[in-house]
Amino acid sequence: MKIYEGKLISEGKKYFLVVSRFNEFISTKLMEGAKDALLRHGAQEEQLEMAWVPGAFEIPYIAKKAAASGRFNAVICLGAIIRGNTPHFNFVASEAAKGVAQAALETGVPIIYGIVTTDTLEQAIERAGTKSGNKGFAAGLAAIEMVNLYGEIK
Repeated sequence: MKIYEGKLISEGKKYFLVVSRFNEFISTKLMEGAKDALLRHGAQEEQLEMAWVPGAFEIPYIAKKAAASGRFNAVICLGAIIRGNTPHFNFVASEAAKGVAQAALETGVPIIYGIVTTDTLEQAIERAGTKSGNKGFAAGLAAIEMVNLYGEIK
């Protein structure tokens, strides 16, 4: 049986990060984690581009536009959606996830969902680099792996 696995080598690859400005304290930590993962695995600073968007709901639109441009090997979506006292959390989280998945399927470019969805600010902080590690770093690794895996399957 032939098994395909993506290598964690990002040399020569271009990445686009879409980062939500809402909950910017968390989003910035996630972005720094993703950038760290990419650079540690061979990407160069000039191979990275980024756009700030108002909130997580707007992430899929810019992710799709970047992916469709043909300029990037992968797009990484980063943000934090923290539950409040209204059902707004459910709508935003659901639509952001669906939009990112749809953009990836429509463009054929790996688009990584690195948006943390939590019940509390404390949980978001944990996922942005404390107890639970940095989910942005994990999203960066996923992007590298998917880019290489995509190249393996012809």
